[in-house]
Amino acid sequence: MQRKKAVVDAKIESASIAKGLLVIHTGTGKGKSTAAFGTLARALGHGMKAAVVQFIKGRSDTGEEAFFRSAPNLSWHVMGDGFTWETQDAERDHASARKAWELVCGYLQDETINLLILDEFTYALKYGWLTIEEVTEALHQRPSMQHVIITGRGAPDALIELADTVSEIHLVKHAFSNGVQAMPGIEF
Repeated sequence: MQRKKAVVDAKIESASIAKGLLVIHTGTGKGKSTAAFGTLARALGHGMKAAVVQFIKGRSDTGEEAFFRSAPNLSWHVMGDGFTWETQDAERDHASARKAWELVCGYLQDETINLLILDEFTYALKYGWLTIEEVTEALHQRPSMQHVIITGRGAPDALIELADTVSEIHLVKHAFSNGVQAMPGIEF
């Protein structure tokens, strides 16, 4: 343990850069948004100002939104129309993503926003509603101490390359596969 402590202490000592981080939670497993909202709670606990923009989710009755709704220093935006297999309206989904992106671009220029969460964002890239070029450019131009968390399956390689931290959450087993419906407090 003494050797391990020395190694860890040396790594801590050499970490001298302070900057806003780009964090991505991707993969097929459950918990990507949940991880982002855990970080949101941590940031708000430190008195940081934050914003959440949800790209696909169209419901406003989630437990996380109900919990965070009255939090000071937080703006919460449900911008999607629901999951694409439910909406069946590609033009409307595209327009909703564009509208959400315009809101995000405003936050990406706001130095008072310490943490910005783009929930279920990767789908906007997957379906071609946004280009990777416009997204990476906007992320490059954000304030130097602003943290951004992006969630969603299938994060593209260019986004992963740009990120500081990437977690890929793999599905091992899910109750839905055994016929269990989405349960309040666990799935929404």
